[in-house]
Amino acid sequence: MQKLLPFLVLAALAAPAVARAGDVTMRVVDVPLGARTVAGAPARARFNMLGAHWRGPGSVSYRVHRLRGGWSAWRPVDADGARGIGSLDWTGAADAVRFRAHGAVWRLRAYELWSRVRAAPVRVTASAGLPAIVTRSGWDANEEIVRQRPLVAPVLKLAIVHHTAGTNVYTRAQAAAIVRGIETYHVLGNGWNDIGYNFLVDRFGTIYEGRGGGIDRNVIGAHSLGFNAATVGVALIGNYGAAAPTKAQLDALVRLLAWRLDVAHVDPRATVVYTSGGNFKYRAGRLVTLRAISGHRDTGPTECPGGRAYRLLGAVTTRVASTGLPKLYYPTVAGSLGGPVTFRTRLSSALPWTVTVTDQLGAVVARGTGRGSLVDWTWSSALAGTGRFTWTIAAAGVRPASGSLGVGRPLPPPAAALSLTGLTPAAPVIAGGDTSLSFTLGAPALVTVEVADVTGASTLTVLSEPRPAGANTVPWNADPLPDGRYRIVVTAVAGGVQARKAADLVVDRTVTGLAAVPSGAGGATLSFTLAQPVPVRLDVVQNGVVVATPFQGALPAGPQSLVWDGTAAGLPLPAGRYALVLTVTDALGDVPYAVPVDTQAS
Repeated sequence: MQKLLPFLVLAALAAPAVARAGDVTMRVVDVPLGARTVAGAPARARFNMLGAHWRGPGSVSYRVHRLRGGWSAWRPVDADGARGIGSLDWTGAADAVRFRAHGAVWRLRAYELWSRVRAAPVRVTASAGLPAIVTRSGWDANEEIVRQRPLVAPVLKLAIVHHTAGTNVYTRAQAAAIVRGIETYHVLGNGWNDIGYNFLVDRFGTIYEGRGGGIDRNVIGAHSLGFNAATVGVALIGNYGAAAPTKAQLDALVRLLAWRLDVAHVDPRATVVYTSGGNFKYRAGRLVTLRAISGHRDTGPTECPGGRAYRLLGAVTTRVASTGLPKLYYPTVAGSLGGPVTFRTRLSSALPWTVTVTDQLGAVVARGTGRGSLVDWTWSSALAGTGRFTWTIAAAGVRPASGSLGVGRPLPPPAAALSLTGLTPAAPVIAGGDTSLSFTLGAPALVTVEVADVTGASTLTVLSEPRPAGANTVPWNADPLPDGRYRIVVTAVAGGVQARKAADLVVDRTVTGLAAVPSGAGGATLSFTLAQPVPVRLDVVQNGVVVATPFQGALPAGPQSLVWDGTAAGLPLPAGRYALVLTVTDALGDVPYAVPVDTQAS
């Protein structure tokens, strides 16, 4: 059973930081762990939304003192799939908060927000076929705090449904205040570029535009770690673990998803194979089969969007698939100008269809027709000439699909086309000193290697010189870099063409001398030296899956040795190749160090 620490009182025990963003004020306070009482009277500041960050694998709960009333019941802080980053809860007007830490929690930071409640916004329909949506200007998004322009994915593959957690009891006007608070917390608290969700839906059926630009583009959000690209994240405002979303909320969700997936020509009933970008549930590179309408828990270690909402996603999918028929799914074009070009797609029902190709002046150069639920038509473009051509696949009542075909007859690729691939640091976490970087060039190029900090500013130029085609290794020294998180950026330029790749890098001098030695019992011993006392966790990983955790706890500074006996849950594991992953929690958060070990060699 996890030990329950005494409650923690949030007050003026540390100098709080205050950030103001339009109608939202955010106060940030570091909560002293283990404090039983507060020295002196607490410096109370009103708030109506509360978030929390902490370090460690434990969990956190809280209760608030309401401005008109006593203390609320204890509530867990929903980590929403990101370890130690809590969702933002609507608490109602309050002036004090108490926390409890459950299990291993090493640092706790509270975010108190006051989001001013004003009149409910007016919904706006942007174009024909678009559901009524409150745009960012409608809910008064604070564009001044947005960190950078949104990134856009070339395609949209699926939708991921979330809940925001917090309360289900709010007014129409409070719903907009909740959205403004979430934007401030996501940007100024979590450090994201903008609000994480692409859309939000309140209990009254009002749809809000989330991250900017997402109404007409495939904007990449920050709603599902490792699964943000090519997905649209929709958050139901409220907590739907025990309570069900309202009918108005579900109806709005269906309208929103039916429109958004139709724009992308995605079949709501389809399954999608997605390559994970990496999180605590799916390692980077893992292929994950998802439904076109999935819940957040399908992609990460979370209960989001709550059990009641998650169980309704099958019925939501059925309704989405039958809304706005007929539809056109997954158009594809194969071939290139100068040869046969084949157009294929699938319709939701048998219909007359037309494929039209026009030139840059709008003149029709080819047209194919047919009837059925499958479109499969080939254009012989040998006589088409050069220029840009536009194609359209249309059928009665469906949203047409369109695209363009090159700028003329394709030329064979040059013998040495510029490309930059295989960018690999010698290790993703280093303790300074000598290290290296490898990559492959498709052609000789002028190569620049720079190390950028978390703001994107260049802090160190490693290399700027001509490099030959093929495999390249660049040795460099990281001693000038202080401990921190960085991006190492490689830029290659040749013949006016530029290629760029980047990789994450952590410089952390907490752990040195890391080595793993197989033992005769089928396990291994991991030795290392700690520069400071820190919490440590040792995981045994095979094929991206944690199979055992031999140790978790705090260790002092100095030489250390941890032993894995070759078992998991008391049962011996077969000899083979494993990775020993040592995760330390220091000023940079959780920093993992991985060492391979082959127990067959023992």
